[in-house]
Amino acid sequence: MSRFAEPQDPAFREMNTSVGFDQRLWPHDVAQSRAHARMLAAQGIIGDDDRDAILAGLDAVEAELRDGTFPFEPDDEDIHMAVERRLTAITGRAGGKLHTARSRNDQVVTDVALFTRAAARSAQEQLTVYMETLVAAAERHLDWALPGYTHLQRAQPVYLSHHLLAWFWMAARDRERFAAVEAACSVMPLGAGALAGVNFDTDRRMVADELGFATVSPNSIDAVANRDFILDHLSAAATCATHLSRLGAEIVLWSSSEFGFLVLPDAWSSGSSIMPQKKNPDAGELLRAKAPRIVGHLQALHGVMHALPLTYNKDLQEDKEHLFDSVDTLRLCLAAATGMVAGARFDRARMSAAASDELIAATDLADLLVKQGTPFRESHGVIAGLVREAVESGRSLADVAIPALGEDARAVLSQSSWLESKASEGGTALARVREQLDQARALL
Repeated sequence: MSRFAEPQDPAFREMNTSVGFDQRLWPHDVAQSRAHARMLAAQGIIGDDDRDAILAGLDAVEAELRDGTFPFEPDDEDIHMAVERRLTAITGRAGGKLHTARSRNDQVVTDVALFTRAAARSAQEQLTVYMETLVAAAERHLDWALPGYTHLQRAQPVYLSHHLLAWFWMAARDRERFAAVEAACSVMPLGAGALAGVNFDTDRRMVADELGFATVSPNSIDAVANRDFILDHLSAAATCATHLSRLGAEIVLWSSSEFGFLVLPDAWSSGSSIMPQKKNPDAGELLRAKAPRIVGHLQALHGVMHALPLTYNKDLQEDKEHLFDSVDTLRLCLAAATGMVAGARFDRARMSAAASDELIAATDLADLLVKQGTPFRESHGVIAGLVREAVESGRSLADVAIPALGEDARAVLSQSSWLESKASEGGTALARVREQLDQARALL
């Protein structure tokens, strides 16, 4: 008989129930239950016959969940209770023994750790494909000139390959962050029980080995309360999505008529409902908009965890929707970024013309005076005056600079000179870009 005199309010039942979203954890719940049953039998806590019945029942449950025939019921509060209920219906008393020496508290966090580990691995795989795509695009456009920008103003010319590799190194750092998330998921919580451990001589290491954990949690209280690995994943996803939002912003700018640097493939564009001439960079715009959504999930879970007393509190049910949506959103963003980079058609002539503006060679002219012995601050002022004179008189910078600085200025004002003069390590000169490509291939 229930300890409650009155039935639960329907609104509370809906609020308290998580099976609508946590059922995607079922592969991990079934795998965990198999490992737990084998351990219980190996330790003599249940008999081999019960173990065999449980494993056969879990096979049947897995088949139903996989083909969509699993009979969920209104009283199923979460996927863990649903699986146990169905297992008991199939196996009888043996199914009721599966929950020996575990609590839903350590069961849930173990499932979520397995899910997060798999998501972190998947993100690394997607990032690797994205990075390979960037390297391939850089190799195809090795010596294509492009204006570089600061404050969205033309600043100094670079090679398109150099610019694309900037995105590569961002992605490389993202991949490292997700590798750290995977490592954070290597400690198994199962065996902590509700919070204090369990009353049986369990072999946690046996279960950890089967499930691929490197070790087990040393403190049962921390094991049940820990959600750091989810925060780590959300943080890595938020940074990665922010990087992709910056890529999306440049794709939107570069594909506009005002820039005209690239044309997106039709597969990653859409048309206007009223203006037939338009080709909208919707995927790039969505890369911009999806990032704050993931950042919001990170901040929301920090809010859930903030000042939360140990150990388990129902607040922790809120971890899953933030995690699940972030995983799904980032997966789509990485697919979009990869597809757009792979299919983008760059306009070499348009970019080269934009990179040929003599005014963006002003720094090179200042450096010319430095090489002739003028302190940089003085040379900066001299060249600033020449630029002002050229703009105000409507003449080219060459028309003003060559008479003032001599014939050495003519060579500096050659576009190839602007690009190849940036020969410092990490610069845009072709020799340095080739070094970057070698480093990128080695990293891949």
